Amino acid sequence: MTVPRLIAARAALPKNFVEQDQLLAAFRALWGQKHFNLGRLEQLHKAVRVGGRHLALPLDRYEGLKSFAARNDAWIKAATELGAEAVDAALQAADIAPSKVDHLYFVTVTGIATPSVDARLVEKLGLRPDVKRVPIFGLGCVGGAAGIARASDVLRNNPSEVAVLLSVELCSLTLQREDISIPNIIASGLFGDGAAAVVLDGGARERGPRIRATRSVFYPGTERIMGWDVVDSGFKVVLSPQVPQLVRERLRGDVDSFLAAQGLKRSDLKHFVAHTGGPKVLEAFEEALEIPRAKLSRSWDSLQSVGNLSSASVLFVLAELLASGEARPGDRGLLVAMGPGFCSELVLLEW
Repeated sequence: MTVPRLIAARAALPKNFVEQDQLLAAFRALWGQKHFNLGRLEQLHKAVRVGGRHLALPLDRYEGLKSFAARNDAWIKAATELGAEAVDAALQAADIAPSKVDHLYFVTVTGIATPSVDARLVEKLGLRPDVKRVPIFGLGCVGGAAGIARASDVLRNNPSEVAVLLSVELCSLTLQREDISIPNIIASGLFGDGAAAVVLDGGARERGPRIRATRSVFYPGTERIMGWDVVDSGFKVVLSPQVPQLVRERLRGDVDSFLAAQGLKRSDLKHFVAHTGGPKVLEAFEEALEIPRAKLSRSWDSLQSVGNLSSASVLFVLAELLASGEARPGDRGLLVAMGPGFCSELVLLEW
């Protein structure tokens, strides 16, 4: 029986890179007029350990986006362009023609479009008219891992088929300029913009890690841990300080149970691909899984260089691992992400 494989992963970033200090100065100018505690603003921005972020638009364009409609229109345009770049790069890396793609999964939480972005890419990229599209909205940071899991579910019964997973998150276009709540201030320092695409097949091609198993875990009573409140001005962030504690309380048991079902334990894992939820979340991952910081070095580096890219974050880290050539035949790895629900997705990889 064939097992689905990850053939290639590629990331794409907008060209507008802004250092964190420049962004902080812009927020000081915006929120200082409302007598916000500027010392606290700087403290929160420094605490997320992000050095800079890529933005969907030049920084001076954001002030002119006065409405949710204007920001969402900008999102559609930028998401389509960046998504096309990511998918094209991933297919080239996989040496697979667009006409060979059977399934296209699209995940996002930062904008809405009908037709969805995946539909806008069919003709643009030369995909077949009968490609099976699955747009997924609302999974947030867990979306990249969940997308891999759902695509692999389908490919297990279709070993000759190819799937592409695309994540595009343009978090800068969701920021609420009038909201000076602590969650919004943290989000203004933490989240960035980017896209990533992953090519998977049912196992017919002998390259890339196998997706040995997946597991989804939903945590009852956690609806207000993370997400959006949809308000007149768009998406207002819900971000609870309880997230790191939930990781500490639940992740170890969930991972151990998942691995035990495969006849494995944590010591059998050599590689860890974790979404870049922020310093406190990454520290909670390390504590829960009892691993040294070096095991999550790619996640820490990604956080510092581009920020938290929501569903795309874990795919950025995955792309770095695959590009490094570090994994050897027989190695096993765990891809893990958590997000709104609250929930987690676990993916067992084997080289």
